[in-house]
Amino acid sequence: MAVMITDSCINCDSCIEECPATAIVSADDAPIAGFEHTYVKPEKCIECADSTVPKCADICPTEGAIVWDMPYIAEFNDYYKSGHEGGNYGIREHKSKGFMFPENSPKPYRESISQEDRAAHKNVSA
Repeated sequence: MAVMITDSCINCDSCIEECPATAIVSADDAPIAGFEHTYVKPEKCIECADSTVPKCADICPTEGAIVWDMPYIAEFNDYYKSGHEGGNYGIREHKSKGFMFPENSPKPYRESISQEDRAAHKNVSA
């Protein structure tokens, strides 16, 4: 996923239009039943790795609403698989490829963000 949106989100949905990967959806369109705030699809998020900061964090008006998550790479396949099974993530299921877990569909990420900061879900600073 790389980034996730927390329950601090005010559902202004400013980040949806900013996302170049179309990875962000409104709470109503989240793939998890009963989700109450804007959602980042981990299987689509690219951390805006080619920009100075993720575009969602740059536009977000709420401090603490966008935080780092683990990179969406094969090394963290079990992390995302258990998160999906536990209801924290709603990973898309492809008709022929199955669930788009990191081992099937890795995404670019910012190597400069430490695993410790990601595990602690530190704020993405704009």
